[in-house]
Amino acid sequence: MQRREFLAAGLGAISMTALSGVAMGGDVIKLRDLYARDGSASELALSLEGERITIDGFMAPPLQAESRFFVLTRIPMAICPFCETEADWPADILAVYTKRIVDVTPFNRRIESRGVLELGPYRDPDTGFLSMVRLNDAVYG
Repeated sequence: MQRREFLAAGLGAISMTALSGVAMGGDVIKLRDLYARDGSASELALSLEGERITIDGFMAPPLQAESRFFVLTRIPMAICPFCETEADWPADILAVYTKRIVDVTPFNRRIESRGVLELGPYRDPDTGFLSMVRLNDAVYG
């Protein structure tokens, strides 16, 4: 085997490995990619509904102590929009529901959350928070 053939074969193997990682859900999805321009669920979100995915973002200040969910935002938020009237939620947020009590992460530290993507309205029974897009059975860090 000549050097060029060896290099071509090696690059082909690397490409196939990368493609199989995408197919297996190994990519981290950007929060903004879950929403269409009109604020509805994007085609990507619709195609991934019910799948376990990974999203990156920032943990917003918690809505209540000892909660089993938090809100993931695209940009860091220093104050809770429910607590301050002059603050607004960004349009592209994600409710993240965990099995355990959430350990609060500093608002300016980027985290990854992995869970099952759910779409459609859901009102949290404890806080009244309405989410249209959320991760369930999630872990984060």
